[in-house]
Amino acid sequence: MYWQFCNRLKARGVNVLGIGDASYDELSDELKGAMTEYYKVDSMEDYDQVYRAVAFLAFKYGKIDWIESNNEYWLEQDAQIRKDFNITTGVMPDDLVAWKHKSGMKPYYEKAGIPTARCHKVTDKKAALIFLDEIGGYPVFVKPDNGVGAADSWKIENEKELDDFFNNMPDAPYLMEEFIEGNIYSYDAICDSEGNPLFESANWFPPSIADIVGGGPDLSYYVMADVPKKMRVLGRKALKAFGVKSRFIHFEFFKLDKARPGLGEAGDFVGLEVNMRPAGGYTPDMMNYAHSTDVYKIYAEMVTDNKRLTPESDDDHICVYASRKDGREYVHSHEEIMERYGDKMAMCERMPDILSGAMGNQMYTAHAADEKAAQEFIAFIHERK
Repeated sequence: MYWQFCNRLKARGVNVLGIGDASYDELSDELKGAMTEYYKVDSMEDYDQVYRAVAFLAFKYGKIDWIESNNEYWLEQDAQIRKDFNITTGVMPDDLVAWKHKSGMKPYYEKAGIPTARCHKVTDKKAALIFLDEIGGYPVFVKPDNGVGAADSWKIENEKELDDFFNNMPDAPYLMEEFIEGNIYSYDAICDSEGNPLFESANWFPPSIADIVGGGPDLSYYVMADVPKKMRVLGRKALKAFGVKSRFIHFEFFKLDKARPGLGEAGDFVGLEVNMRPAGGYTPDMMNYAHSTDVYKIYAEMVTDNKRLTPESDDDHICVYASRKDGREYVHSHEEIMERYGDKMAMCERMPDILSGAMGNQMYTAHAADEKAAQEFIAFIHERK
């Protein structure tokens, strides 16, 4: 799906030069057709190889204007390449603490006037118990300080679970936060070189989203027809506070389902974390369906012209995603789903194995007139025997 970023850039006259560790024959025909040249390295983890690849392409085509992976995993490598090749169109290594480390995000949220959950850098159980006393006890949420998505994250509800965590804690810095009840929403945007949004969207996620990777409930979420006004204001403040420029971003918020001292009233939004890349999976395509637009094209326009040329559409509606996991028994067959929702279906396909742990094995993505219709679609897909 991300080949479309390359495709739209090529359509705007950009020389798209690719570097990867997959063989050329493994690339899709669409991606091959969107690139001027592809340079294969043995490992993308080997910075020296990637550096040499960029140097070769710069020697052949001239100074590189833009480096981007649109993947949070490679943020540090992207930044180092920019520094080493004096590419000034993106973030540099010294600016990444606030972008990659969840603890480093807190001061920038504060700068933007956005409340966040109280947190504690995990050291040992004694310190954790002191933090628990400060926030009024269980539950708490633990997650890698430097990580992507909901992997290796847990809700801890009692001392036994706390002991299990410390007895099996991975060898990596972890963060412990007070647990906040509420749905998760995201503010998604493509912004220009001054941090002004050229495109804005919003997603709704269920409260159980963090349990899905670990074998919990089936995944569902939807792209909303419009960005809630409160979240739009906070999202734009966050763009400025974090110094985001010329990027496609995915900022996550809790929406409080009840008043919380120090955080806000029911219906208010609380900062969760920032992701300096597009939303994962097929979400960019869902944004296209929900807003009757082309986010890949808008991104390319930002790169080449630093503005949006694609006009706004008035045809906005909800685009909803619901997936199933292999080995589970569901009430409604695939045939029943298609009979009921076939005329509303935008996408229906098997997910790649690399994404199935989080995204499910079989996905259904459909148009919905409103949130009630979206929830009915989710319930029909997920109903279990």
